[in-house]
Amino acid sequence: MSLDDRPWETVIGLEVHCQLATAEKLFCGCPNRFGQPPNRDTCPICLGMPGVLPVLNPHAVRLALRAGHALGCVVQPRSIFARKHYFYPDLPKGYQITQYEQPILLGGAVDLELDDGRSARINLTRIHIEEDAGKSSHGEGGATLVDLNRAGVPLIEIVSEPEMRSADEAVAYLRALHAIVRYLGVSDGNMEEGSFRCDANVSIRRAGETTLGTRTELKNLNSFRGVQRSIEYEAGRHADLLEHGRAIVQETRLWDDAAGRTRAMRGKEEAHDYRYFPEPDLPALVLTAADEVAATVDLPELPAARRARLVAVTGLSAYDAAVLTAERALADYFEAAVAAHPANPKGISNWVTSELLARVPADAVAAGPVPPVALARLVGLIDDGTLSGRLAKEVFEAMLAGEGDPDAIVEARGLRQVTDSDAIEVACRAVIAGNPAQLAQFRGGKAQVKGFFVGQVMRATGGKANPGQVNALLDRLLAEGE
Repeated sequence: MSLDDRPWETVIGLEVHCQLATAEKLFCGCPNRFGQPPNRDTCPICLGMPGVLPVLNPHAVRLALRAGHALGCVVQPRSIFARKHYFYPDLPKGYQITQYEQPILLGGAVDLELDDGRSARINLTRIHIEEDAGKSSHGEGGATLVDLNRAGVPLIEIVSEPEMRSADEAVAYLRALHAIVRYLGVSDGNMEEGSFRCDANVSIRRAGETTLGTRTELKNLNSFRGVQRSIEYEAGRHADLLEHGRAIVQETRLWDDAAGRTRAMRGKEEAHDYRYFPEPDLPALVLTAADEVAATVDLPELPAARRARLVAVTGLSAYDAAVLTAERALADYFEAAVAAHPANPKGISNWVTSELLARVPADAVAAGPVPPVALARLVGLIDDGTLSGRLAKEVFEAMLAGEGDPDAIVEARGLRQVTDSDAIEVACRAVIAGNPAQLAQFRGGKAQVKGFFVGQVMRATGGKANPGQVNALLDRLLAEGE
């Protein structure tokens, strides 16, 4: 399904659920961690036992404020927790503690750089703090198993305005937001583990109209690809219904990735269906000056600003800068390498993006086998003529294998590039003399045979001859006697 060449406009708003990187849950002392045996990290508060009282985790508040400052939100000095009532097996209390009428953060925006070169700003409605529910697993035979380890894990819900007009924009927005929360240390952003997931509200309308259409909500999307495909499918489904004279039903739907389609889950609730009322067991959240200071100390340079600076200062392309700033650890690594060899940031960028990232995950380069200073030295050895590109790759492989710094590897393996013109000329003359048939072909007009001679000279010198000198000498020697 697609809206291509059809007179419809997609309208998308996203509700992103971002697990906060706290050591403990939001209202109790249970560990906030992933991968434990089912129901290991629970207590009477997580399990919704009668008579228990929640106690707010102050670190969760500081992380929420940290995100709010970075996104330009207006901090509310006083906010209120509320009970959101609904029944589901993984919600043992029968309600979720969240914020409703008075959230901690209002407004804000996420700025995007789109693939087509356009810039866009997606405004935020609000950010509020809430607890996560548990996890239900639906097995064979209709059985449902409930794991409450996740119940009570702190979240912020980041609610956008319905300002995105394509699945591409929605994915760009999510990627930008994902990078921001990871840079800030607000969340690990692990989508496979559910730390960063979203609900997409999708509707369509005739191009040029301003009235919003009937929307459907796509629930618990936890991959960029899933967001892209599900929105495209759902917008196309809406258009097909309207073009055949059928009504769109406001409902919550699930994305079936294997089938490539959405399916109905339940009727879409309105706010009054949840019977919100202020949480009686928690006082109003009143922020102090100390809360603000703790939330804003050491705020890092955010990805967009860092990309712009790298382009301006180092001369990198926008694409290279985007790759290098996708992860904070990777950007830190690159800048440390450039600080050690500032003469060639482009060369360092090429080695990081084409060689290092092919072997080491972006978020693990700092702890990997090639320190930034060592990579900078490797590029320096290429720049000063000590190593050819081919020899540098051999040195890099040795560095990955833990054989030490580049200089030590070059000396231990005898890999220093040969730049002695006389020695290279001797090798070139020997190769030409030993291959009269290929020489005749070259002088008969087959210019591509020169590559054969280059390869033979490099082989004869163990790959150590300077390639530029080899090419120049062969040009002169092959022309002799013509």
